[in-house]
Amino acid sequence: MGQKINPLGFRLGTTQNHHSFWFAQPKNFSAGLQEDEKIRSCIKNYVQKNRKISLGFEGIARIEIKKRIDLIQIIIYIGFPNLLIEGRARGVEELQMNVQKEFRSVNRRLNIAITRIEKPYGHPNILAEYMALQLKNRVSFRKAMKKAIELTEQTDTKGIQVQLAGRIDGKEIARVEWIREGRVPLQTIRAKIDHCSYTIRTIYGVLGLKIWIFVDEE
Repeated sequence: MGQKINPLGFRLGTTQNHHSFWFAQPKNFSAGLQEDEKIRSCIKNYVQKNRKISLGFEGIARIEIKKRIDLIQIIIYIGFPNLLIEGRARGVEELQMNVQKEFRSVNRRLNIAITRIEKPYGHPNILAEYMALQLKNRVSFRKAMKKAIELTEQTDTKGIQVQLAGRIDGKEIARVEWIREGRVPLQTIRAKIDHCSYTIRTIYGVLGLKIWIFVDEE
């Protein structure tokens, strides 16, 4: 079962929590879900547009959305807060205004908070963005995988597995390559595992990247 279901959905209610916290009637659920997706896309596009050229990626681990009748609370967990703060005195306020413009028809206040992550490379989304940047710059996939594992080992995690699929290094035939370091018990529900699927668009085509990080066991 550990190979046939999303590791995050498999552990909801035990070691994983939802990234959206709100309630809606069945007929309004799809509209609320689309609203969440638009909020996340708007934030990522803003960060990508104003990011540092030297860093080259967003650095967002996750975005939590909490909705009330009169308020939408957004918490951005980011590994590099300077992407929004440094050199932009009103970075968060400007982001909040941009998101508010997208939802003028919604009569609810919007509040955005930034939470800094101490060890950003211990989160699969940030690690996937780093690997995507390396592969787009034509770095060898084996070198990129090993470097990702080295960065993760510095965050005191217990294990990591990286899988890359597609026309790797521009080869004619698509294949799957993976590497694992430490333990990654996918079939154990009490194991807290962070997972992400990331799409990399290269000049040779689309690559699929999956990362599993074994954080701890309860």
